[in-house]
Amino acid sequence: MRALSLFFLLALLAVGCQNSSASADTEEASEETQEAPAQQYTLTAFTPSAAFADAAIESMEYKDGTFNFGVGGTTYELGVQTPDAEAKMCANSAKGQHIHLIVDNAPYAAKYEASFEHEVADGEHYLLAFLSRSYHESIKTAAAHVAKKVTVEGKAITAEEAVEGPMLFYSRPKGNYVGKVATEKVMLDFYLSNATLGSDYKVKAEINGEEHMIDTWQPYYIEGLPMGENTVTLTLVDGDGNAVDSPLNPVSRTFTLAADPAE
Repeated sequence: MRALSLFFLLALLAVGCQNSSASADTEEASEETQEAPAQQYTLTAFTPSAAFADAAIESMEYKDGTFNFGVGGTTYELGVQTPDAEAKMCANSAKGQHIHLIVDNAPYAAKYEASFEHEVADGEHYLLAFLSRSYHESIKTAAAHVAKKVTVEGKAITAEEAVEGPMLFYSRPKGNYVGKVATEKVMLDFYLSNATLGSDYKVKAEINGEEHMIDTWQPYYIEGLPMGENTVTLTLVDGDGNAVDSPLNPVSRTFTLAADPAE
């Protein structure tokens, strides 16, 4: 009788241990699920774009509140449509190719002529200008951009120096997007100075708070965004994922998506 009781006791202990182990496994799996939730948004690299190998900003002057750029190259022209604009299936400017002018971390100004008025407050500023395709994708070559730290006084640049440290400038998305074509695929594009993405640097893109790590400098489609306001924050980070101590880092933009009533 005592042996039979001992048998039942051992059996109950074995079942209890199995249930405890199963419960622990379930809790661990639940924790793993919570740590890696499904992402709402996808980033997909652009297909190769129309190349402008000889496009160049050959000079830049700011005087009397007016910028004057020297734009060179036989393949690139301001104010015309980029040949593959329709194939890109994203927001495109009807005014054509243009210069993106970024002063500090303000949203860029699109300029369709080489000479234009633009107000820059007195003081020190980081200034980036680059040549853009008509669908707002930057031309990412050394010749097609200018990045400088400048001093402005009385609507003129009175001192300037090249940007030497690593910097990230935000370009797209920004503003308002209306209609199916413009809102289904929203282009993410940024500009780097003195930083090569890979093992040393990456860009952390937070899309409505959801984190995506980027290790290749190229434009991306963002898909899955809801209608209404959306926010993207870009941070240049080092190989360990820490924010780089550089000017204007990080930078955020809030933009709006809306349906076209006519569609």
